[in-house]
Amino acid sequence: MNIKEVVGSIVETIIKVAALLFLISFVYDAAIKAYDFGFRVFAEEAVTTGEGRIISISVEQDDSVLDIGKNLEEKGLIRDANLFFVQELLSENHGKINPGIYDLSTSMKSDEMIAIMSAKSEETEDESKDKAASAGNADTEGSEDTQDESGAEDGGAAGDGETESSEGEETSDGNE
Repeated sequence: MNIKEVVGSIVETIIKVAALLFLISFVYDAAIKAYDFGFRVFAEEAVTTGEGRIISISVEQDDSVLDIGKNLEEKGLIRDANLFFVQELLSENHGKINPGIYDLSTSMKSDEMIAIMSAKSEETEDESKDKAASAGNADTEGSEDTQDESGAEDGGAAGDGETESSEGEETSDGNE
């Protein structure tokens, strides 16, 4: 073996070790950042503690979640718009943020802000579910044969002119 081959193999080994160390360092840093980001998705604290400042933001109809996050970050309500995007994506209010003007505090967490900005759609959904449920209950209650205390059916007249309503409250000709 000559000296050139020995030096060449030593240099080749040094380059391989350096590349391996660089790769390990890169993977380690990426893993630490990924863990930190993932932890913050579920455990991000508010920007300030205590009372905080109230800041009004405007959400337009065509704003994306990332646009809203950038707006919140510019106003100092959150630390990271990309984190806000992922938090909204994983929240129960995904896709429910409504346009409008909202008063948010720097002491709120991102999930609280998302819930406030989604509150109108939840209220409307709850109202429509309540209306649908009450309409369904009215249909089923109307088909049942119910009797009042005197034994007369709902369609018939009771002995003193009073009938029992579907909720069990007695009603009369306007005198309660």
